[in-house]
Amino acid sequence: MDGRQVNAMAGNSAGNESAELADYSDPHRVAYGELPEGHFYDPDAEYEPDPEYAATLAPDAARQRRERIGPTGRPLPYFPIPGPVSEPGPAKIIAMCNQKGGVGKTTSAINLGAALAEYGRRVLLVDFDPQGALSVGLGVNPMELELTVYNLLMERGLAPDEVLLKTAVAGMDLLPSNIDLSAAEVQLVSEVARESTLQRALHPLQNDYDFIVIDCQPSLGLLTVNALTAAHKVIVPLECEFFALRGVALLTETIEKVQERLNPELELDGILATMYDSRTVHSREVLARVVEAFDEHVYHTVIGRTVRFPETTVAGEPITTYASNSVGAAAYRQLAREVLARCHAE
Repeated sequence: MDGRQVNAMAGNSAGNESAELADYSDPHRVAYGELPEGHFYDPDAEYEPDPEYAATLAPDAARQRRERIGPTGRPLPYFPIPGPVSEPGPAKIIAMCNQKGGVGKTTSAINLGAALAEYGRRVLLVDFDPQGALSVGLGVNPMELELTVYNLLMERGLAPDEVLLKTAVAGMDLLPSNIDLSAAEVQLVSEVARESTLQRALHPLQNDYDFIVIDCQPSLGLLTVNALTAAHKVIVPLECEFFALRGVALLTETIEKVQERLNPELELDGILATMYDSRTVHSREVLARVVEAFDEHVYHTVIGRTVRFPETTVAGEPITTYASNSVGAAAYRQLAREVLARCHAE
């Protein structure tokens, strides 16, 4: 769907109300998330084809829909709005992992979690990076914390409820982190079953949530191995840039080793293209190479560049609440629906 074609919906981003296709002639207006108040961009919105195009299709009405080619070069499926759940758990644990920094791991963890919570899922975010970026991104000052995920890992008898923080997003909680976590990597070396420490810490929480999303540090050290051992699925945020592409082979090798030796249930759920700019040949070429190499493991959802994401970090809230009608918010809602669709397909 052309980025200049915007589904202008009065009142509801889910698209339940009547929609009218609007065309914004300035692509930068859409790219930077500046849609009119009360209008929502929905990349999944289905619309009727024009008569000339419809005449080339099969006569049945179901197929008389415009074939939409997404940024990945593949037909873009429609991911339905998920229905409610009666009670949470057991949680799917997702590790947001890439050893390269600055590729959108923390941004994706926060906004995927917030979008899942919008769809009625109970979500726990685990800040597993000593830099504490995820905690900061949710308005928490890591330096003021008395208890963090480090204490949960290293202190016997500490209950998870003593560390958990409520966020401003209904249905989404946080296990925060700060620089203390860097000591865990050294202290865990002498522990028995050191790779499973996080898994044991999260076990009491699994029936309280639908999803647990772990924001990993940008390395393939012991903390990241702990996250992969605890997880059922891995999402790899990948900046559409050549140097980011080079590290994916090493990461997939690490995932395979964890599968073989520590966690046979672990699987690569998908590679998420981030910071995509369709105006540059380089972004398009990198995305095409990723799709060629990983095929169905690449999410149909692509996260574009927008100034809204840095602004949300300063505001300390997800883009789904800070700029709920922005293109970035719509993209993460689509990602949430795609993640849920993949879970239901299993």
